[in-house]
Amino acid sequence: MTPGADVVVARALAAPPRLGRVRLVCVDGPAGSGKTTTAARVAALVGETGARVAVVHLDDLYDGWGGLEGTLWPRLSAQVLEPLRRGLPGRFQRYDWSAGAFTDWVDVPVPDVLVVEGCGSARRAVDGLVSVRVWVCAPDDVRLARGLARDGEAARAHWTAWMADERAHFERERTRERADVRLDGDGRAVGPAPDVPAPDVPAPGPTGLA
Repeated sequence: MTPGADVVVARALAAPPRLGRVRLVCVDGPAGSGKTTTAARVAALVGETGARVAVVHLDDLYDGWGGLEGTLWPRLSAQVLEPLRRGLPGRFQRYDWSAGAFTDWVDVPVPDVLVVEGCGSARRAVDGLVSVRVWVCAPDDVRLARGLARDGEAARAHWTAWMADERAHFERERTRERADVRLDGDGRAVGPAPDVPAPDVPAPGPTGLA
């Protein structure tokens, strides 16, 4: 199987920018599936081309364990996506999970490629802006074990509720079916088949990748 990050970057750099002059990559999938690792690999590969890349983690924007829906998308859109679409830096308020509240502000400079990673990042609302939608998935037991190893056994009830919420979300949004690239829990491409060459692109000129 093909290394998934390579496929994602190839597709992203071959696609036209749709978020203003920014190419948006959304890495979605259930919690604990490997999205954060995938986003880091994608960002590193994009950076190697000389392009400017930024990563936004939805873990920093959820309003706690019940934050998959609610104000998440309006805030992401207003604070990050819309400014970048207009060629302006974004700025969002980060959620502090320990404090249970939104605290400091995080700046998002205008990049050539923006990677938004997290459950719900590739919902239908982004279809007019996104260049590549990525679905990352792993078995439920593997994901739960990863989550509890990170958050502790005391978080089991939260994880169980979150997994039910995300299941309903993905069924409604048909996220897996709409994905341009699908990866397994080890970051390998499992479908759809890649239809672009490996990411062998020249470094961007003074105006970026456009």
